[in-house]
Amino acid sequence: MSTPQLTGLIAAVLVVVLLLHQLAWFVWRLLVRLARDLSPHLHDWSEVARAHPLRAALAARWPRLYEAMVRRSNPHKFSGLPLTLMTVAALYVLGLIGGLIEDLLQREGIVSFDVTINNFFGSYRAGPLLEIFLWLTALGGSPAIVAVGVVTTGFLWAHRRAFFVAPLWITFLGAQATTWAGKLLIGRERPTFIEAVSAVSPSFPSGHATAAMAVYGYLAYALARDVPSARARFELGFWAAVLIASVGFSRIFLSLHYTSDVLSGFLVGGFWLLVGFALAEIARPARP
Repeated sequence: MSTPQLTGLIAAVLVVVLLLHQLAWFVWRLLVRLARDLSPHLHDWSEVARAHPLRAALAARWPRLYEAMVRRSNPHKFSGLPLTLMTVAALYVLGLIGGLIEDLLQREGIVSFDVTINNFFGSYRAGPLLEIFLWLTALGGSPAIVAVGVVTTGFLWAHRRAFFVAPLWITFLGAQATTWAGKLLIGRERPTFIEAVSAVSPSFPSGHATAAMAVYGYLAYALARDVPSARARFELGFWAAVLIASVGFSRIFLSLHYTSDVLSGFLVGGFWLLVGFALAEIARPARP
């Protein structure tokens, strides 16, 4: 690829990212506005039961079930509705992972899709693009991820936010353990390597994609959790997502993983990221 072509490609990618940034900001503002509008209308079940005969009858007939439903649907405590929704999301992610594994083992259309995507980038794996993606993929490697985890731990401890530390490492280690279990149990062969890279572990799921999602996602959450500005929280989340996506795409571009390997890595990392969120919120000291 010539220098003018590379420059044009980079410019096009930047334009697409900026357009996505604006679209994501619009959606974010819409969701924040919707949440603010709905917040005054959310009530505890215990409050509604006094005015609703059906729920009052449920409380009288099955008190334990009703108490559990009250606890799970309380919108004003993390252990209530937020944790319930997070649990549903985690179960949904597990279902997606199971679907990917089933399609892969049955060698359905996902296999041919993976091969097609891998072959598409074959002619681009040279020159400056290769150097760029070699640098990006290193950000998802174990040295970089462990270094980020150690530095983050130090900063959190220094700023008296130690309750974030244990969930960070549980998220990272849980994601790594799940990834290696999947690699050893499924044992999928990697695509054909290019000369500039090498790897020895099985292909499914992608460890780089998993680690990037788990650690960089958690770092963005820890930084954004106490930021008062909605715009600042959005920027942290968006650019963390861009970094995570770049690491995952680098694995596909370098022919180190198939597309389904990277997607499954994102799902595994996303599952443990939800676990980390929940643990951090539960451990978070109560504030007035």
